[in-house]
Amino acid sequence: MKRGSTLFLKIAVFLIGAPVLGLCLFLLPQIAMEAIEQAQKGGELAYVVFGILIILYGSAVPFYVALYQALKLLSYIDKSEAFSQNSVIALKKIKLCAITISGLYLVALPLIYIIAEWDDAPGLILIGLVVMGASIVIAVFAAVLQRLLQEAIHIKSENDLTV
Repeated sequence: MKRGSTLFLKIAVFLIGAPVLGLCLFLLPQIAMEAIEQAQKGGELAYVVFGILIILYGSAVPFYVALYQALKLLSYIDKSEAFSQNSVIALKKIKLCAITISGLYLVALPLIYIIAEWDDAPGLILIGLVVMGASIVIAVFAAVLQRLLQEAIHIKSENDLTV
């Protein structure tokens, strides 16, 4: 694979991570400040917002771990080490991160439901389901790639032994 295509994918990984970083640095603290103001006024819903914010920040950690593993996987491809155990390990970590994100959003769905009922906005639940579904798809895709890569490494090692 040419280096230009992996460079494009590396840039894409950074472009995927930038909006989430902006969200974590700018929008979520603003929402937290408004929730603090509501909590001081006696708003019961503020504590639900705090729970969702904790889950959102918590899901950012495995998201960035998965992005880092994707960058490592692309660097293995650049070094012509795509069919190595390191690539399998990176795919396994991506799979685990996607499962973790999906689990966190599953925990957040009841909290999102409370806010959606209060604000009469059923689209909020759909957003949570989309993120959870996308994480599941990524986990399944990473698991399939991991299995295929393990089989390819196994076949390659058998061929190396016969020669």
